[in-house]
Amino acid sequence: MSFDLNLVLESLPQMLAGFGITLKLLLVSGSLGLVLAIVLLLMRMSGKFYLDWLAQIYIYVFRGTPILVQIFIIYYGLPQFEAVRDSVFWSILREPTGCAILALTLNTGAYVSEILRGGVLGVDKGLLEAGSALGMSARHKLIYITTPLATRLALPAYSNDVISLLKSTALASTITIADMTGIARTIVADTYAPYEVFISLAIVYMIFTLAIQKLFGLFERYLSRHTRRED
Repeated sequence: MSFDLNLVLESLPQMLAGFGITLKLLLVSGSLGLVLAIVLLLMRMSGKFYLDWLAQIYIYVFRGTPILVQIFIIYYGLPQFEAVRDSVFWSILREPTGCAILALTLNTGAYVSEILRGGVLGVDKGLLEAGSALGMSARHKLIYITTPLATRLALPAYSNDVISLLKSTALASTITIADMTGIARTIVADTYAPYEVFISLAIVYMIFTLAIQKLFGLFERYLSRHTRRED
């Protein structure tokens, strides 16, 4: 079996045409998922058992089921209900992109919530006690002590989740979305050359992943700038 380099060079520009859709799925679902994760975290930390239980059940369900199944349930399952078709959400759920964003948001929100919770639990209680001794209110301790430290602690795991979300966007192609993976599948169907096409796609995703790693690395160094020793 020969490797057709020309096909790789021809396929790359075509697949990159779907880069905008992949980036949209990543940014929108990632942003909404982060907001959802913060809400879930506040529910876990509220001290009210019913909010804590609701958040735990939600997290268990979305972490315990495959993202592909969640996409299929939302895309193929929800439209079966007349109440959904008559609701204000139908304008979003009738489109595959809206369904994919919803599924990715709900899924990543569950994972990121636990990442943030780990960061909060990792904050030294001695620092909080010192804040109380200085007369800081619970709100001020949350803003000036817990949030900055928890963010720095959670950032490495969060960056891994963003990369995982990037790879999960490829599953959107299963519901007819023409992202990079969807275009690659179309090229394979036309050329019968999955080896060259999918290797090209893998290279694109690895470059994208490297860019995300570098971006988070810069942000992590910025947050840790006060802890580094001067040369």
